[in-house]
Amino acid sequence: MKKEEVLARDILAHVGGKENIRQLAHCMTRVRLSLKDPTKADLDALKKIDGVMGVIDDETLQIVVGPGTVNRVADYMSHETGLAIGEESVDANLTLEERAAVERQKVKEKQKSPFKRFLRRLGNIFIPLIPGLVASGIINGAANFAVNAGVDRTETWMQILLVLGSTVFAYLAILVGWNTAKEFGGTPVLGAIAGGILFNPLLADIVIYGEPLVVGRGGLFGVIFAGWLMTYIEKHIRRFMPVSIDIIFTPLFTVLIVGFTALYAIMPVAGVLSDGIMRGINATLEFGGPVAGALLAGFFLPLVMVGLHHGLTPIHLELLNTVGTTALLPILAMAGAGQVGAALAIFVKTSNPRLRNIIKGAIPVGFLGIGEPLLYGVTLPLGRPFLTACLGAAVGGAFQATMKTAALGIGVSGLSLTPLIDDGMYLTYVAGLLISYTAGFLFTYFFGFKEEMADGI
Repeated sequence: MKKEEVLARDILAHVGGKENIRQLAHCMTRVRLSLKDPTKADLDALKKIDGVMGVIDDETLQIVVGPGTVNRVADYMSHETGLAIGEESVDANLTLEERAAVERQKVKEKQKSPFKRFLRRLGNIFIPLIPGLVASGIINGAANFAVNAGVDRTETWMQILLVLGSTVFAYLAILVGWNTAKEFGGTPVLGAIAGGILFNPLLADIVIYGEPLVVGRGGLFGVIFAGWLMTYIEKHIRRFMPVSIDIIFTPLFTVLIVGFTALYAIMPVAGVLSDGIMRGINATLEFGGPVAGALLAGFFLPLVMVGLHHGLTPIHLELLNTVGTTALLPILAMAGAGQVGAALAIFVKTSNPRLRNIIKGAIPVGFLGIGEPLLYGVTLPLGRPFLTACLGAAVGGAFQATMKTAALGIGVSGLSLTPLIDDGMYLTYVAGLLISYTAGFLFTYFFGFKEEMADGI
């Protein structure tokens, strides 16, 4: 039996069995489970499973197993439960106790702060897009790297690479609209239409409020709001629409109402919001300089810790849409680098075999920008090294902000981000990584780790 199958079976055994799973999903490193009765999950036992690097009990139960492994584990669990990835089981056969547990979980979710719920929603919209953004970003980065090196961009193979790398970004509004409607319980294709409306090239020929419309004004913020409004209107129309004509008139009225509202209200408001956010970020980095870079990089790991870092994805994408680059990403990428340095320091100092094995398995993907295995398997459980990793990240973030390093795409971090760095500043970006590695190592080696900390690992 493959180790991924053993890991999947062990996880199922400690979450109440396959019958207790209501929904199954995953991101790059975490299996995400919605349980019918969350009280049946044995969190302590889950954390002790060989191959589990961390457990986060949040809106969904998130089990960190690492990149690559997560796909195989999720596929096996999908086969065992009969649930497709992302599919929700029918609740008709729930017992009274299970229904009560589901309701308690819903109440628990509602008690969270609105800001946290908002970031969680954003994460749910963008997480399914990450594989496409990663693949396209790497292709784009490699193609632009080749062009900068002197390759003729009119060569057929280069044109094809540029098409492959840019396609997801060309139709990103439609994908985001689809996921927005899906996240809020609406019809996904109506959300896709909402995204398509705001980025339709024909808008340039329409004059509203005395000025021609700007295609894509408001960016993905407008798409998300229009997708949500599409869901809201659809649900309210369906309440009074006769079943016999629902399939015709509910989507018809929904598209008409939201379409006009999007052009007359959503685009102007979202445009102001988008412009304000972009100006705020640019001003922060321009006037805050290294201090701003240090704060942004130093406080990014806590966002990753609770899974809210995906909420920043629309900001990166809007920066790419309006400015052409994101100066924020190279700064935030230093968070993972500081953690790599901290882990290397622990590896040098500790004689704990389990801790050394975890670090050996997690370090390679840590260099490539996937930090959750180190976060949940090493620095966070130990406590103090988490703080020294943040300090190491802050030093690298200050350097990147000072040098004004920017990226041409998103979806990757660490060394993998290097081909996407703008204006040929590849060595500058790598220098920042080395600074964070070194700072994270030194802070942790001298102040962050003692051997007795490893006893509980």
